[in-house]
Amino acid sequence: MAVVGAGPGAPDLLTMRAHQRIREAQVLVWADSLVSPAVAALAPADCARISTRSLTLEAVMEVMLEQVRAGKRVVRLHDGDPCLYGALHEQICRLSEAGVTVEVVPGVSAYQATAAALGQSLTIPGLVQTIVLTRAAGRTGTPERETLKQVAALRASLCLYLSARHVDAVQEELLLHYPADTPVAIAFRISWPDERLLLTTLGAMAATTTAHKLIRTTLYLVSPALAASPTCRSRLYAPGHTHLFRGGQGQSAAR
Repeated sequence: MAVVGAGPGAPDLLTMRAHQRIREAQVLVWADSLVSPAVAALAPADCARISTRSLTLEAVMEVMLEQVRAGKRVVRLHDGDPCLYGALHEQICRLSEAGVTVEVVPGVSAYQATAAALGQSLTIPGLVQTIVLTRAAGRTGTPERETLKQVAALRASLCLYLSARHVDAVQEELLLHYPADTPVAIAFRISWPDERLLLTTLGAMAATTTAHKLIRTTLYLVSPALAASPTCRSRLYAPGHTHLFRGGQGQSAAR
């Protein structure tokens, strides 16, 4: 069976491998509250579609194992990339214990789709070279060493998942390290037909979220990279920078 990343929403942002696995599926076990129906629609018309929105892990596992043992080609369809903020670990462990071989197919994550929609790089030479993917502690908590206060101290490009319901507390913690005028992109259902992509500042992040009534499927990009000067450039392509495939300035381009 395969665990497949459905990407952020748009079917044409699926990887070719993900598209192929979905088209071959005989049973689709999918998070229909999070995955775009347009992606699930790529499965064959006679493919059984099983929603997991109201199921526990135990119930999901029972369904998948029953279908695998019946010889069906089962696809477990996750939103975004299955390696991020999903239940991949526990599913793989239980499938492995049952002797089931699993293929994991990666997907484009919302932070990547958001940066692409903005036409922005999240790593700018001399400004920021680190990207942090994290979330607010919320009901499930985070390790103490990974609190927002801790990771915000880096002042890196911060990609915040699952945090819209806690935006006031998030803003307060981030302001301990980031300046209030740090640019913030707020992406709701990025790449879906009803997507919203808002640009604001850290100081106005909570108010903007509240004004647009965003409480779920919302990603925040908090980064100085979003206001980088046009003069910022990579040393890799500087005329005087040499490397294995290019000599320094003045060397013939033909060589």
